[in-house]
Amino acid sequence: MSETAEKKQSSHLEMLENLLGTMKYGSITLIVQDGKIIQIDKTEKYRLKS
Repeated sequence: MSETAEKKQSSHLEMLENLLGTMKYGSITLIVQDGKIIQIDKTEKYRLKS
């Protein structure tokens, strides 16, 4: 793996960690094409207490 590819992978992992750390309920979907992450979808849910 090249140095550029390693930096991109590290950047993607940091982004995922940030997304996971800021959400309480929801989901994160990774879209992969040719073995590379091309899109990250985040769906966040808010629980309402009655």
